[in-house]
Amino acid sequence: MKIFQREQRSLFGEILDWMLTPLLLLWPVTLVLTWLVAQGIAGKPFDRALEYNAGALAQLITVKNNKAHFTLPQPARELLRADDSDTVYYQVLGTQGEFLSGERHLPLPPENEKIAWGEVRLRSAEFRDNDIKVAYTWVKLDIPNSKPALVQVAETMEKRSILATEIVKGVMLPQFVILPLAVLLVWLALVQAIKPLNHLEERIRARRPDDLSPLDAETVPMEVAPLVSAVNDLLMRLKDSIATQKRFLADAAHQLKTPLAGLKMQADLAQRQGGSAEDLKQSLRQIGRSSIRATHTVNQLLSLARAESSGTVMRSQQECNLVQLTLEVIHGSVPRAMDKHIDIGYEGPEADDNGITLMGNPILLGEMVRNLVDNAINYTPSSTERPGMITVRILPVNDDSELMLQVEDTGSGIPMSERELVFQPFYRVLGTEADGSGLGLPIVLEIARQHHASVHIEDCRPGQTPPGTRFTVRFEKNA
Repeated sequence: MKIFQREQRSLFGEILDWMLTPLLLLWPVTLVLTWLVAQGIAGKPFDRALEYNAGALAQLITVKNNKAHFTLPQPARELLRADDSDTVYYQVLGTQGEFLSGERHLPLPPENEKIAWGEVRLRSAEFRDNDIKVAYTWVKLDIPNSKPALVQVAETMEKRSILATEIVKGVMLPQFVILPLAVLLVWLALVQAIKPLNHLEERIRARRPDDLSPLDAETVPMEVAPLVSAVNDLLMRLKDSIATQKRFLADAAHQLKTPLAGLKMQADLAQRQGGSAEDLKQSLRQIGRSSIRATHTVNQLLSLARAESSGTVMRSQQECNLVQLTLEVIHGSVPRAMDKHIDIGYEGPEADDNGITLMGNPILLGEMVRNLVDNAINYTPSSTERPGMITVRILPVNDDSELMLQVEDTGSGIPMSERELVFQPFYRVLGTEADGSGLGLPIVLEIARQHHASVHIEDCRPGQTPPGTRFTVRFEKNA
């Protein structure tokens, strides 16, 4: 649990914490390491002095009558004199371990230590409740069958501690000045480094509400470039969404203007004086047809807006049975086809075939099939003497890796020059009297695009009159 928990994290504070916390934690570690290093540095000159003194005393041992003798002259005593800080001890033992001179109770070397002739060694020991440093050497004398003599020189360690303390002070005291200065420099560096973010914020705040142009990613640091790229992507998607909404509102206003004007005109005719009952019925029938047309236009506009909504398919993608969706649309279209004396049928696999499924949005796929079938019903001339025909097919192709949805009719066909234009909103083929809003095929194209499918138009009866029209939607099942 954090003691000082902030509701909103600060990037500046986070970076400052991560930079200063290791610095403050390493400072006491540096103090300890400096003390250890200072101890080693401070001890070296005193160790060399002890080694020199031990070697000098070893040269004063002489042999008389096959016995070791030791005489310490006055100059040598001056070398071993005590100072104000430390006490110096020495000890000389003969070949039989007999005491020759110095401090009788000075600690001896370890018994299991291997003797090395003429080598001066150092060890730490304790004497009279004080830590001491001992330099000792074994001296081989010209006495038959004798052991080596032992010379030891010891010194208390007060001067070493004082020198180590002075070294630590000399190293660490400047850091009390350097550490606050380093903190200040880090803070100033972060303030300078974070300025591009402040400039970016100012640029965004200075923008007009209708300015959705991309931000310049070249003037920001490399680490901020992905964020700017993500913001630019969001701005582009927002721009597309706003453009879609504006287009929808404009299309809705344009398409609803005519049926609403017709409704008003028919209502005025119904209220005119002197009109007969038959005129009133005719006006009401016209009002009913205009209402149906307005409702159909609104539904088509809503379908187009839903199809163009960014990410609709990705948010609700699931496994869809294309045959089942197609059969549901055909069953719902049978009454309307029968009213126009059109024979509508289906060719393809059964609904329980597992090979005719694909990933997508079932609502949009059903809307796509419905618009294709409605378009075929609207533009297929039919009568009791010469009934029209509509055939809906689903064909697995390329070893079931693709699916084709085909809707063909016996209508007058679409000229080659207009096959691209019919996918534009509100465009209608010239010379046709069918009632429609010109939005069905744009809806089909948009839904197919969101499902990574392609839409093609061709004559289903080339060389015949009428040639008919075949719409083919090709799906990649693994797309």
